[in-house]
Amino acid sequence: MRTCGHADVRSYVSAELRRAVWQRAIEDLRTCASGAGVPCATVKPDARVLTIVNLKGGSAKTTSAAFLAHALHERGRRVLLVDADPQGSALRWHGLAGWPVPVMGLASTALHRQLWGVVDPGRWDTLVIDTPPLEERDGIVSSALRVATDVLVPMAPTMMELDRIGPVFKALEDTVGRRDEDPSVAVVLTRTVAHAASTETVREILEGQGRRVLYTNVPRLERYAQAFGAQIPKSDVPYGCVAEELLTDWSSR
Repeated sequence: MRTCGHADVRSYVSAELRRAVWQRAIEDLRTCASGAGVPCATVKPDARVLTIVNLKGGSAKTTSAAFLAHALHERGRRVLLVDADPQGSALRWHGLAGWPVPVMGLASTALHRQLWGVVDPGRWDTLVIDTPPLEERDGIVSSALRVATDVLVPMAPTMMELDRIGPVFKALEDTVGRRDEDPSVAVVLTRTVAHAASTETVREILEGQGRRVLYTNVPRLERYAQAFGAQIPKSDVPYGCVAEELLTDWSSR
C-alpha cells in the first residue's frame, strides 16, 4: 500500500490552495462585475460614510461636501472626500485650492462594492461622498446610498425644492434590504435668508412628514456662492455647527 509522504502532502495542499484562490477570484469577479479593474471591498470598516445627495444639480451638494469635509477635519476626524460625480467638481476644486483634505474620484455604479477595496480602512474614519444629481446618474447615487452610514440632503427652503425632495427619499427606500443597516438621514436647509418665514415653514412641513431636519441653517452668503476654486476658510461657523450636530449624533450611536 502506498503511503502519503511529505511531498505528496505538500502537493495536495498546494493544489487545494490554488483551487481555493481561483474560486475566490471567480467569486470576486462575479460579484464585482463592471468594476473596471477596481478591487471590491473585503472588509466592513468601522467608519462613518456621509453621502451628500439631492435630485438636482445646483443644490449645494459639492459646496456642502467640501465645507463639511473641512469642518470635520478641523475637529480631529481623518477625512477623505470621495468625488462620485463624473463632472469631477470636487477633484478640480481640490486641485485648484490645494486643500488639506484629500480627494479621490470614484464615479461608479459599483461604488458600494469598490470603495473599501481602494480606500485604506485603517487610515480614514470619515468619508464624505459628493454625488451627481440623482435625476441624471441614479445608478451612481444608488450605489453611494448603499455604502452610506449617514445621508445628508442639502436643500433651499422653497416650495420647488420641497417638491423635488420626494425622489431622494424614494431612492433611499429602494435601497432598503441591500445594506446591513439603514443609514441616518437628515435634511440641512441651505441658502436660507435671515428672518424669512419660508425657512421655518419648510422646516415644519418636512418635520410633519417625519423627516429629520438639522437645527443649523446654512445662510445664503456670497462666500459660499463664489467658493469654488478657492481655499475653504477655517472655522466656518454654519458648516462647523452642522459638523457638530453630526458628531453628536455619531457619538450617541
